[in-house]
Amino acid sequence: MTSARTRARMVARLRARGIGDERVLAAMAAVPRHLFVDSALASRAYEDSALPIGFSQTISQPFVVARMLELLLENTTPGKVLEVGTGCGYQAAVLASIFPEVYSIERIKALHERSRANLRALRLANLRLVHGDGCGGLEPAAPFQSIIVAAAAPRVPQALARQLAPDGRMILPLAQPAGGQRLVRLERRGRSYQETELDPVHFVPLEAGKS
Repeated sequence: MTSARTRARMVARLRARGIGDERVLAAMAAVPRHLFVDSALASRAYEDSALPIGFSQTISQPFVVARMLELLLENTTPGKVLEVGTGCGYQAAVLASIFPEVYSIERIKALHERSRANLRALRLANLRLVHGDGCGGLEPAAPFQSIIVAAAAPRVPQALARQLAPDGRMILPLAQPAGGQRLVRLERRGRSYQETELDPVHFVPLEAGKS
């Protein structure tokens, strides 16, 4: 259940569902997702489902990870990226397989430490993990060409929008006034921003502060 062949079957399912960016598919094939979930759930690691990682958080289903990355990469060359919500570290590892410079911030100290342990064996020299309040972004490393947010906010966090580079792009889930959540693509155009609503999704809420 943890072999490269199992990951290849997961990638085949992603391709069948419409994921076409070969960079994303190659990264999903390369990163061993079973290393990022509890050993009791390892047999389910390559199912297309979200799984609990403790602290009322989840590891996103593979399709959602692939879809968000594809939207982030569409018609762009990968540059410096910020991930808000490291969680168990899986998506950070996938990002580090594609982007040359990756920063990932996690508000829950215990999850930050767990992700560091999970990622240690992969020796990803282009990945920096930070314990901090993701709602405030990571000003010392800004601006970012890309930002990806792994929790749903009621509105676009303005600190994150300000840390986008010119022509930068952010993908994040936003809670909708009528209920539910949707992925939103925010693109910076000079001093203005363009929002595009995309797929319906379900994420844990984005929370401010550190714990």
